[in-house]
Amino acid sequence: MVKFALRRAGNPAGRSFKLVVCLSKKNLGIEVQSGVVIAVKKLKPILGVQERQFKNEVNHLERVNHQNIVKLIGYCDETKERPVYDDYRKKYVVAEVQEKLLCYEYLSNGSLDNILRDECGRLDWQKRYKIITGICQGLCYLHEGLENNPIVHMDLKPSNILLDANMVPKIADFGLSRLFSEEQTRTYTMNVMGSM
Repeated sequence: MVKFALRRAGNPAGRSFKLVVCLSKKNLGIEVQSGVVIAVKKLKPILGVQERQFKNEVNHLERVNHQNIVKLIGYCDETKERPVYDDYRKKYVVAEVQEKLLCYEYLSNGSLDNILRDECGRLDWQKRYKIITGICQGLCYLHEGLENNPIVHMDLKPSNILLDANMVPKIADFGLSRLFSEEQTRTYTMNVMGSM
């Protein structure tokens, strides 16, 4: 059993949770004390980039509320001291280790990428239409539904589209996303060259 302090968005009081099942190397299936299953994304410690991506994703997901955007349940941002073996000194030293976890609603059907690869025959045209319509509605909300502060995902791909038990698509993984003011959006679109 793995236990961490879980800080809910906007609530500094922590909650502990335990490991239920490992979904992948980056994601864990976790059961919170209340019995609710959530998905946990553990970020690798990469200097600078991780901190920026973590803050980006938390800030963006805290303010979005749409049926086609994955819901942030909470997060963990802690620094703990742990013994680490130092090969140079040939002894254990105490090092600060950062734990950065993002806790999301658990989406039982996994990613669109996995479904397209593993079970192509499972998606009839009605399901495909429902999925693409949901993705478009989620993107429309990110681009136009956030009052002068649109979010541009910048890494939309089948592995970043998750599906719930009813095959409702939800856009996930906002680590590379950018927040644009209305002026930046106008400037950006005016400088685009070329045609499609």
